[in-house]
Amino acid sequence: MTRRAVSARLNIQFVTGIFPPDIGGPATYVPKMAAALAQREHRVAVLTLSDAAGGAERYPFAVTRIRRGLFKPWRFVRTVAALVRAGRRADLFFVHGLYLEAAIANLLLRKPLVQKWVGDWAWEHTLQQRWAASSFEEFQNGWSGWRAQCFKALRNFCARRADALIVPSRYLARAVAAWGVAAEKITPIYNAVDHQSVTPAKIPLAARFKIVTVGRLIAIKQIDRIIQAVAAIEDAGLVIVGDGPERERLEAVARQRDLLDRVYFAGPRTREETLALIAGGDLFVLNSTHEGLPHVVLEAMSLGLPVVASAVGGTPEVVRDAENGLLIAPHLNGALCQALSRLRSSPEERRRLADEGKRTVESFSYGRMVEQTAALLEAAARREKRDKAQRLGAVAARNG
Repeated sequence: MTRRAVSARLNIQFVTGIFPPDIGGPATYVPKMAAALAQREHRVAVLTLSDAAGGAERYPFAVTRIRRGLFKPWRFVRTVAALVRAGRRADLFFVHGLYLEAAIANLLLRKPLVQKWVGDWAWEHTLQQRWAASSFEEFQNGWSGWRAQCFKALRNFCARRADALIVPSRYLARAVAAWGVAAEKITPIYNAVDHQSVTPAKIPLAARFKIVTVGRLIAIKQIDRIIQAVAAIEDAGLVIVGDGPERERLEAVARQRDLLDRVYFAGPRTREETLALIAGGDLFVLNSTHEGLPHVVLEAMSLGLPVVASAVGGTPEVVRDAENGLLIAPHLNGALCQALSRLRSSPEERRRLADEGKRTVESFSYGRMVEQTAALLEAAARREKRDKAQRLGAVAARNG
């Protein structure tokens, strides 16, 4: 170990709302990134909400769990207090959720605060509560009611407290800048895929042409339109991986169209099971009305599936129409069915798009993402040390 490596070691406190055994983007990203930073000889700790107490954690870093089911005001206080205690030992916070709790704790600690944003939780909460039905873009610029405006103000407060902010796409970087965050604080670092060998799952559908979609079953994913498109394509079946508040309605849509033998609701799955189900399909589709940058599209490409995706958010930064996938307008009637039918009838085009998709994801390497992230964290810590030295120097000069 070199003297330089020792001097560059940081105490990094991760903050996240979900962590294994939870399923979701941060629950996949945080443990892998924390382990990668620990391998670089940084000292790492994670604080998370959890449905269960910790038990024996098998990670190369400490994990502190706070029960998610606590009375929310009390949970908020306990989380802030735990972050203040943990933050005293940390060189910086790396925040992937619980943004308000971390920002409040850091008002006391004044540590470098690095945040990763993959979406807009104020907009997502507004949709979940049905306070408004705005699109992502409409929500950013318009009035959505006083309750939504309060959440916008909290979102802006949290984001502006960051010393550095990571986003997964240039599209989301522009949105965050509109929240009042200085552009020089925002760094797009693309999501990455960890290339691995996957054994395709056996999908319980009689249909020969198997279409797969993955995501939380919510309205913006427009899975009902995928079901409707599959109904019009001969010998096509659909695998839906995920769960959410729309599931009951989507099952009713499949039942009304007499498609229960052609639509398989796989429910929530582990990442390994999800990858196996994707690998078992012939085509991947994502029909959202909004995406920051869909990691699942990168995973589908890496597994050799051609991709059909709606041209929204950061998706066109990955999918180039007719080059490595097909892009469709999210609300154009018939566009999805036409794209799926086109690829159903052309195995040659499916192979061409899949091959180009595999080449695309080679540039989204996990090692590159870790390198960029580590460099940003280390730079944030160096700036803080430099600024602190300058402040102490200025005080000494005044006193001298």
